[in-house]
Amino acid sequence: DSLFSFTVLWSKMTQWFYRCSAFPFCRLCIQHKYLKLQQTCFRSKDFHLMRYAVYWEQAPTEVRRCTWFYKGDKDTKFMPYPEDFSKNLEDAYMIAVTLDEWKRKLDFPTGETVILHNPKLIMQYQPIGLQDEWVSSPSEQTRPRTVKRGVDNVFVEIPDGESEKVDHLVFMVHGIGPACDLRFRSIIQCVNDFRSASLSLLASHYKRAQQDGQVGRVEFLPVNWHSALHGDATGVDEDIQRITLPSISRLRHFTNDTLLDLFFYNSPTYCQTIVDTVASEINRLHALFQRRHPEFNEAVSVVGHSLGSLILFDLLTNQRNGSQVREGVPSGELCNVNCDTLEQTLNRLGLQQYLGTLQAENLDIESLALCQDSDLKDLGIPLGPRKKILNYVRRKWLPEALGLQVPPQVASDNDGNQSSGATPQQSQFHRTQSVTSAVDYEYFDVGIGQVSIDYPQLAFQPQTFFAFGSPIGMFLTVRGLKRIDPNYTFPTCKRFYNIYHPYDPVAYRIEPMIVSDVDVEPMLIPHHKGRKRMHLELKDSLTRMSMDLKNNVLGSLRTAWQSFARLPVAALPPVEEGESSIERNLQETQVCEEAESSVSAEQTEQPEIKMGMLNEGRRIDYVLQEKPIESFNEYLFAIQSHLCYWESEDTALLLLKEIYDKLGVAFEQPQQ
Repeated sequence: DSLFSFTVLWSKMTQWFYRCSAFPFCRLCIQHKYLKLQQTCFRSKDFHLMRYAVYWEQAPTEVRRCTWFYKGDKDTKFMPYPEDFSKNLEDAYMIAVTLDEWKRKLDFPTGETVILHNPKLIMQYQPIGLQDEWVSSPSEQTRPRTVKRGVDNVFVEIPDGESEKVDHLVFMVHGIGPACDLRFRSIIQCVNDFRSASLSLLASHYKRAQQDGQVGRVEFLPVNWHSALHGDATGVDEDIQRITLPSISRLRHFTNDTLLDLFFYNSPTYCQTIVDTVASEINRLHALFQRRHPEFNEAVSVVGHSLGSLILFDLLTNQRNGSQVREGVPSGELCNVNCDTLEQTLNRLGLQQYLGTLQAENLDIESLALCQDSDLKDLGIPLGPRKKILNYVRRKWLPEALGLQVPPQVASDNDGNQSSGATPQQSQFHRTQSVTSAVDYEYFDVGIGQVSIDYPQLAFQPQTFFAFGSPIGMFLTVRGLKRIDPNYTFPTCKRFYNIYHPYDPVAYRIEPMIVSDVDVEPMLIPHHKGRKRMHLELKDSLTRMSMDLKNNVLGSLRTAWQSFARLPVAALPPVEEGESSIERNLQETQVCEEAESSVSAEQTEQPEIKMGMLNEGRRIDYVLQEKPIESFNEYLFAIQSHLCYWESEDTALLLLKEIYDKLGVAFEQPQQ
């Protein structure tokens, strides 16, 4: 598994052993050899199998072989015993099987008792002192646990593992706060769920391609920036805590830990910290992934949820490709900076006393650019020098290392006005005239991001940018952007999808800012089972019924008018009054044409509208289908709607379609 580093040596042997459990005699032989190998390799009683996270910070977790399982009276599934407990059970079980002696009683030092009644009935009894303190009934305290050996008839799926072939890499950036859903789970746990959903959808919707070896898997990696902002490096939490009122402490703590992230991002000081953290973390993960998968040569995409989507939008807007230039940095100066050695760089900063510390870790300029603040802190470098080193290296060295062209000096006209190479890009974002602000937005080379922010560069060019529940449209409007030019596209990213739930209170649309003269409904994301939800189908059926009823009424009205207009022959007027007959025919024709045009106008579909180049001319806004229970009260499910994307199979399938359509892999809808 590419996400964890395992020390498991015998898991495959264990699975193979239990698949032979249908043959008792063979099972005894295999078990004897297995125990001998186990005793030879794992002599220490304190030995534990552990796994360690590779791409994020997480405490090591224990890996159990799961030889023996138990389930209480109120448990829904079997749980594994610890390995030392399982070993004692296995030894007693082997003796009972060999000698055919049952009704054996096994006492443990903790006071627990296991009785082996027969091969199919094994019970564990807990002492009263170890019972759950919440259990009040004496009868509940004496209820035993069911003990089971092996995985036969245990309703647990043992996966064979993920495919080693990675078809696409996706970085996922979270929004405000440390928690990403209503269960207060971290970005790591939510991305794990999203990854599991994508694997399940690949198995069901790309089954044939998987069998043919065309499809491997898509790797999703979390990008965490909240801990860096609220860590010891900034000290912002201590500053906020000093001015926080003592009343309603829990609510104020929630506000300080989550909602204040919005204000931090609008502050130039902390906005710089946020964008630097996001970019450096993405670059670090990308470099680490490339080292662990040297054969990987596929595309990379980015996903942002809530505020994370705005951070990525500003970063992508301010990326520079080979044809773009940057203001204010002479080419000679930048080249000299990038050619400096580690010693020259530290001398330039006046921090030569830390040269030995960095050289002891074999750090050079390239590896120093990938370091985080916590890495230098672990080396014992104080906060001030850490910030100087990281800020200097990332801003001066990284753009050149990414292969970007070095910009010429800013040109000036005869009037002394500066001209920027980014002006054509900025002119594609039309700002409203401000009568209250004296800030000249066109002066800054920041695209449509915030002023006075030096946006770092990513080490790759993303293929697609997916925004979940994004407030990008609102923030752009607040910054004074009236509309986006249809010809605008990200400098290094050619595709953009704005995905949202219809009841999400934070989400805003993008398409009306590009095509403002036409009211276009967003694209409805199909259900992953290939149909609309029941209540939406019922709603469409009622709409069609009302249209049919309207058409029938108009048709009846037309027939009645024709019958009324045709008088009997005996009542026809004289020939000299033929002019009136012509007028009646004209009126009849006019009524018929109005009825037909009314019907045809309802039946005519809207022509396809191109939404500019932000998504290569394709649609940008995509809306999820709400669940039936959510349609009863949209206010009740508003917060849940903003946090639903991590577990949404419809959202995951949309990402997979976009990724594999680009690779030319056919999508297949499973039969229901």
